[in-house]
Amino acid sequence: MSLSPGGRLGPYEVVALVGAGAMGEVYRARDPRLGRDVAIKVLASAVSGDADRLTRFEQEARAAAALNHPNILAVFDIGHVAGSPYIVSELLEGETLRERLKGGPPPVREAIEYAVQMAHGLAAAHDKHIVHRDLKPDNIFITTDGRVKILDFGLAKLTEQEPAGGVGSVVSTNPPGTQPGMVLGTLAYMSPEQARGIPADHRSDVFSFGAVLYEMLSGRSPFQRDTAADTISAILKEDPADLSTGGRPIPPLVARIVERCLEKVPTRRFQSTDDLAFALVGASAGSEHAMPRPTPSTTRSRRGKAVALVAASAAVAVLAAAAVATVAYLRQEPDALPLVKLNVTAPPGATLPADPMIKLSPDGSILAFIAATADGVRAGRFTRRA
Repeated sequence: MSLSPGGRLGPYEVVALVGAGAMGEVYRARDPRLGRDVAIKVLASAVSGDADRLTRFEQEARAAAALNHPNILAVFDIGHVAGSPYIVSELLEGETLRERLKGGPPPVREAIEYAVQMAHGLAAAHDKHIVHRDLKPDNIFITTDGRVKILDFGLAKLTEQEPAGGVGSVVSTNPPGTQPGMVLGTLAYMSPEQARGIPADHRSDVFSFGAVLYEMLSGRSPFQRDTAADTISAILKEDPADLSTGGRPIPPLVARIVERCLEKVPTRRFQSTDDLAFALVGASAGSEHAMPRPTPSTTRSRRGKAVALVAASAAVAVLAAAAVATVAYLRQEPDALPLVKLNVTAPPGATLPADPMIKLSPDGSILAFIAATADGVRAGRFTRRA
């Protein structure tokens, strides 16, 4: 159905048509109850009777509504009008990454910053066992203030049901037509497992993420070929061209992150988007040693080891200072040391004068004195513990 500016859709006042696609139309509207502008996506009337598309549309709303993260489009409401369902979401000002890339790839640092935000958004979805399955530049939105928003969870599915009483979405988002062997997603950004039509988990999103980041850095898709068959073959069998051959200086760490995301075998990719985000943050800071995010237990263990190391270092420092002080003390001439009268025994083979001058260290722990051999020849300075 088509909405006219000034019309109403439930409590919302339609302002203008923003865009249209195969799945429906998007309108700018006003919510007078809260005094805010929103976006309303209405399923096209021509396909609203298609049970599969209707299910996909509704699952998009449920999947997105289960998520609350600054890098994911916020969904506020869902409803039906004249037989067509609609989703109400936050209104974004800016452009899609696809539109941004039309002017060429962004600066490397900017691309990494976008990638960090994307990874954080995906991590939030994966934490709720929601896999996007259709990550591509068209579904990444960049707001006018530089914030990244992940759009369209219409192909998302829950990879694991939460236990009874759990918090979050437990609604199955598998469309009825999704059967083993069915290919879903946008071809050039599919993971190998998607291209084969086999079950895909969150690591499939990691692969698609790598394809998007590769394009942001190089300005070209890593696997796009002239035909669908060639594109699938490239995804399954070919490695993308080295990023260093594109004429742009790409930090080696960033290139390694992309390569790891694009591994053909899921077990060789980043195993979590939290780890991926952490590695990207390190790359953004210019670190050449970005490591996966430590778990809380690892953090506590490392903190304990650090405290022990500091304590040990402090003890070593004290002992070293004492040793230096002792050496300095022993190097002094006896006459420079405090004079004190003490009874001591001469070392073997030496004798003490009748009135020996015995020096005591300031802390009272070391004695210094002069002794002579049996024939009266001065034997030198002797020290011993008090």
